[in-house]
Amino acid sequence: MQTVTTIGLDIAKSVFQVHGIDAAGQVVIRRQLKRRFVLSFFEKLPPCLVGIEACASSHHWSRELQALGHTVRLMPPAYVKPYVKRQKNDTTDAEAICEAVTRPNMRFVPTKTYFWAATLGTAAFAQRCLHLKGWVPPCMQSP
Repeated sequence: MQTVTTIGLDIAKSVFQVHGIDAAGQVVIRRQLKRRFVLSFFEKLPPCLVGIEACASSHHWSRELQALGHTVRLMPPAYVKPYVKRQKNDTTDAEAICEAVTRPNMRFVPTKTYFWAATLGTAAFAQRCLHLKGWVPPCMQSP
């Protein structure tokens, strides 16, 4: 079996699509994974390049896969869209992500740390509360 060098991972709520290629560009892996099996699947693989479309949960999966030794690159969905060859579905999205992550001029999104993501979430919550007639929750009031 050929070794996987690049993987495109299309993430969703419960079912993820994996598209993996070897160094020659031949398809080695094309399968669906349920959420609970994603980490065990990547634990069995040698460290490789993993591309994911940037979204809210992609930063979590990026941190998890980096902890396993993989190189993870997040890309904005608008930059991946030109690489979709056929109708839009999870399989073709994963293939497009795999293709896009190997491009030399692709722009990537840095992975947010857990602390930074929590900080942004708290700031967004406070901003929404201020729009509700100036109400500020007690946990966010100055002493």
